[in-house]
Amino acid sequence: MKQYLGLTAIVVRDYDEAIEFYTQTLGFDLVEDTFLPEEQKRWVVVAPRGARGCQILLARAVGQEQTSHVGNQTGGRVSFFLYTDDFWRDYRAYQQRGVVFVREPKTETYGTVAVFRDLYGNLWDLLEPSP
Repeated sequence: MKQYLGLTAIVVRDYDEAIEFYTQTLGFDLVEDTFLPEEQKRWVVVAPRGARGCQILLARAVGQEQTSHVGNQTGGRVSFFLYTDDFWRDYRAYQQRGVVFVREPKTETYGTVAVFRDLYGNLWDLLEPSP
């Protein structure tokens, strides 16, 4: 039996503002947006363009407990790792679209990396791995 990670969830405040950020600002594809009437919620999935791996479920927070974790799902640690084949292209494009980088680019043995914040404050690595 083969296994793979299919989805990871990000708790969001609002579906539409999250879709706008991930598709317009980060350039992800909207893979699915289906209303589930029996649960009164939407199944919203986004993924980086051309991605063949894990996708992101944008899960709207329900209740005080979930709402309290929007933007801080991992206690301030980097939560997500966005790999790219051209760091500087994506870094400059994200800067032009208003993405806030909280750690400047640096070259490490494993690749070129910078940390940015999504619209809720979750931290992401933008990473071009070393060959």
